[in-house]
Amino acid sequence: MSVLPPDAPSALDALAPTDFDPDLFDSVARARGGPVAVAVLRRGQLGKRMVLTAAVRRSLPPGAGFEEPYRLLSRMRREDPDRWQGTLLHPYLDEGLARALAECARGGRPDLAWFGELVHDGPAALSGPHLLSAECDGAVLSVRLADRGPFRAVHGHPPAGEQSADEVRRWQRALDGAWRVLVRRHPWHAGAVAACLSTLVPLSPGPGGTAVSSAARRAYGAVALSPSGDPVLLALTLVHEFLHVQLGALLDLVPLHGPASPARYHAPWRPDPRPLDALLQGTYAHLGVCDFWSTEAATAEPRHRAEREYTTWFGHTRGAVDTLLGSGELLPAGLRFTEEMRRALRALHPPGGVCEGEAHGRTG
Repeated sequence: MSVLPPDAPSALDALAPTDFDPDLFDSVARARGGPVAVAVLRRGQLGKRMVLTAAVRRSLPPGAGFEEPYRLLSRMRREDPDRWQGTLLHPYLDEGLARALAECARGGRPDLAWFGELVHDGPAALSGPHLLSAECDGAVLSVRLADRGPFRAVHGHPPAGEQSADEVRRWQRALDGAWRVLVRRHPWHAGAVAACLSTLVPLSPGPGGTAVSSAARRAYGAVALSPSGDPVLLALTLVHEFLHVQLGALLDLVPLHGPASPARYHAPWRPDPRPLDALLQGTYAHLGVCDFWSTEAATAEPRHRAEREYTTWFGHTRGAVDTLLGSGELLPAGLRFTEEMRRALRALHPPGGVCEGEAHGRTG
């Protein structure tokens, strides 16, 4: 698929047409795209956000206050490309511009002061000043802890308030521990996570202190989560939510299923039937969960938790893949994507050393 910006001059020469390589597509489907896939998907996000920015500009009446930051952003692309890219890839630019377009379509006049703040003052103006950086064996993960700013509620859970200095230090310690787990036991995921994620959004825990996490369709690069003192579970959460982010970015470039239908499907990890797009998202993220626990069972002690979790999630994910393939709603690219997910599951090595194809009388 080609990524072609609209007719605005700043959009036309920002990106060249990009074809999604079939082998790279298959690697993404197996949750093995790595930083190379992230770079392609990031390019698609830049194109999408330039389209949205130009569309908002065309939809606003003169004097709306959008023209000056828009021109500054265009100049920034020529004079400071790194800052330009960081501005366009702020996770909530997509959501904010989409809301502005919707309000314009209703005849309203959206408040876009936040856009001017982002362009003039950078991500800290919208998300706060807290930067976290974890390093292990030369690999670095750098993110902003977004404890303020608009649009954080898009994650579907109550965002936590502004974090104190002690809370920021706790987040840093937690990230240090999770990053060690990823780098030393899951390096293929560590590279992709570091290349993609720019923002962590603190959430309030769920009822009874239940851990919650979320990735939003229009928040590329952001993961929202409640605090965790378990470095393994925090590492797992980063992988799980990163895969949601990655699939959302892929869907902006390559349609995998048809228009929404009234059909609902059983998702083994939820009590309520799900539409196909939600089932696809959940299945893909849980492929990463299976991969994570398979590796933990082979590399970490004690093994019993990893073995139990792997067995549970492998069964859930295998069943969901079968449901997707039998739905009749996947487009050819979606069928290929889901078949690759199934191949990735079959290639995992569960506790006991028997591969899925052998255990169930099938070949991969």
